[in-house]
Amino acid sequence: MVRKSRVNDDLRAFILSEVGNRPRDIASVAATHFGVTRQTAGRYLRQLVAEGALTATGVTYARRYALRDYIDETITCPVTPATEEHVIWREHVAPLIRDGLPQNVLEICEHGVNEMVNNAIHHSESQIAVILVKCNAHRVLIEICDTGVGIFEKIRRECHLDDGRLALLELSKGKLTTDPKGHSGEGIFFTSRMFNSFSIYSGSLFFTREMLDDDDWLVETENRQELRNGTMITLEISKTATHTAHEIFRKYEDEDRTFARTHVPVRLARYGDEQLVSRSQARRVLARFERFSEVILDFKDVPRIGQAFADEIFRVYRRENPNVTIFPFRMAEDVQAMIDHVMKTAGNGIGRSTTNAN
Repeated sequence: MVRKSRVNDDLRAFILSEVGNRPRDIASVAATHFGVTRQTAGRYLRQLVAEGALTATGVTYARRYALRDYIDETITCPVTPATEEHVIWREHVAPLIRDGLPQNVLEICEHGVNEMVNNAIHHSESQIAVILVKCNAHRVLIEICDTGVGIFEKIRRECHLDDGRLALLELSKGKLTTDPKGHSGEGIFFTSRMFNSFSIYSGSLFFTREMLDDDDWLVETENRQELRNGTMITLEISKTATHTAHEIFRKYEDEDRTFARTHVPVRLARYGDEQLVSRSQARRVLARFERFSEVILDFKDVPRIGQAFADEIFRVYRRENPNVTIFPFRMAEDVQAMIDHVMKTAGNGIGRSTTNAN
């Protein structure tokens, strides 16, 4: 027999986790899920509103519930060569969120804030950084904004890229920095994989990466007509997240604890509806692969590729870079067929994936 207190705790947790998706009918959804009356579920909703965990607007059937941000603070910091990111974390951000936050989530927040504020200090060419911190019963959300040159434009300019969109592809690989003497270029790569949701908005480009499970990510890019001066980075993590920063580092390290593995979404190399058919497009994807020993080449949302594109990656590049193993991953049937075609003459040294996309 399940104890009543356990049902109470689970019902409360269910409401807090689902209210964002079902703001209007959360009472009936919770009642059905737990086999209680709608009036009982409504009583829990009223309790959560009284406790300050939820907000409620409207009346009767038009009533809407939402998680309440019990922390909603904005911090404005001058950016100078003397600005220290760990001081901003220690004196301004950590005191707002550390009470009651699991240690693994706190450490991930510390890592993300330090890395992103460091980028604002050393790369943005901005004179200020604005940090927005929000907490509710379910998640921690942190935004770091600057008014500088913009991250995609900075990378495009310093790396001599034709278009700012190519910066998205390069950022996804990791080990990208416009200051190789002072930085490793690993900050965004690891930070984007630690948080449940990570996004960058700069200029007319918007990039977001959302954690779905251990091996799957939703990666979206969007061109927007409106322009944002500088860069806004959003970090969001569930308070019940179980992974640690250490586990994310280990996932991409080799036996020598070196950042040697990367996961590259091939779709970021596409412009609109164009197909990946040329050797020059392949070389765009392959740029800087020599810095890694293993590359997972993720073909999710790529319906087909051309023979020249596949040949450049799986025969030509392999022959010239035998120390880099490329693992094709989540291939559509046409992509798999083209890779198989060129691999007949490629020999060994190419990893094979057993997971294809439908």
